Amino acid sequence: MLSDVGRRYVAGLLEHTAAMAPFAAPTVNGYKRFRPYSFAPDRVTWAVENRGALVRVQGSPGDTSSHVEMRLGEPAANPYLYMASNIAAGLDGIRRNLEPPPPVSADPYAAEAPLLPASLSEAVAALDADEFYRSVFGPTLVDYLVMMKRAEIRRYEDALAAAAPSAGSVVPDVSDWEMREYFEFF
Repeated sequence: MLSDVGRRYVAGLLEHTAAMAPFAAPTVNGYKRFRPYSFAPDRVTWAVENRGALVRVQGSPGDTSSHVEMRLGEPAANPYLYMASNIAAGLDGIRRNLEPPPPVSADPYAAEAPLLPASLSEAVAALDADEFYRSVFGPTLVDYLVMMKRAEIRRYEDALAAAAPSAGSVVPDVSDWEMREYFEFF
């Protein structure tokens, strides 16, 4: 399966998942896909050849195409920040000799594991409380990202409050604000 170094790399990814989330899923909309049985992860797990797990190991020992896939990201993520956050987390796992929990062998959606942040707000709070990414990327970048994302969250919440649905109306899964805010850019 994985070498010792590979396991430690996976452990680092798992260790830093919550704080990594704003780099991987930087939009309000990005957290709506973290649902059970959606082929997107919903909790901090890893597995071999299982698309429901957060970290998916593909391949077998000796297979030259074996690799580790971190499934937290969304298409709107800045690829440089997303990859840098993955590499930093994985290297931290190697440097600290972290060991991951056993891989999930059955249903990752039923595993006893921490849930992924349920919203951009939760993810930003995790990043703001995290010292690891401040030490790796510097406090200026992290503080700026936290400030910008909190402003985005406030704009979203204000838009939802202004467009409060009337009694009996159906609330759309994706708001008009999300369509206006993200559609042209992403």
